[in-house]
Amino acid sequence: LWHSDSSFRPIPAKFSLLSARIVNPKGGNTEFADMRAAYDALDDETKAEIDDMICEHSLMYSRGSLGFLDYTDEEKEMFKPVLQRLVRTHPVHGRKSLYLSSHAGAIRGMSMPEARLLLRDLTEHATQGEFVYVHKWTVHDLVMWDNRQTVHR
Repeated sequence: LWHSDSSFRPIPAKFSLLSARIVNPKGGNTEFADMRAAYDALDDETKAEIDDMICEHSLMYSRGSLGFLDYTDEEKEMFKPVLQRLVRTHPVHGRKSLYLSSHAGAIRGMSMPEARLLLRDLTEHATQGEFVYVHKWTVHDLVMWDNRQTVHR
């Protein structure tokens, strides 16, 4: 699932890295989608519509979509949904980007079906080939990325 690391935490991960020690000879590529370019490619009407939206991100939502539904009360309390802006402005260079993730399952002020359709449509838009880099691993590769501006799978 396309995701941004730890978006389900109150303070999500800024950066992540992967280092290849063993590489499967078939498959195992990692895809990264540029959420800045995806935002830039939206029409002005859509940008205005989504600019102030707040999403609920939950690990239980993303895992539940894969069929993992049996959580203890302690886990439910630990992984309560957190609020994240759908459109973020980078604190250093000021560029806007989408903040999508498989952990996002609701948008404040929208019905569940309407929110999930919008999130699905935005994710489909943002993960088109023109916004995606596919890393084909070789042993000892090191890849680092900014979770505030990319999703990966």
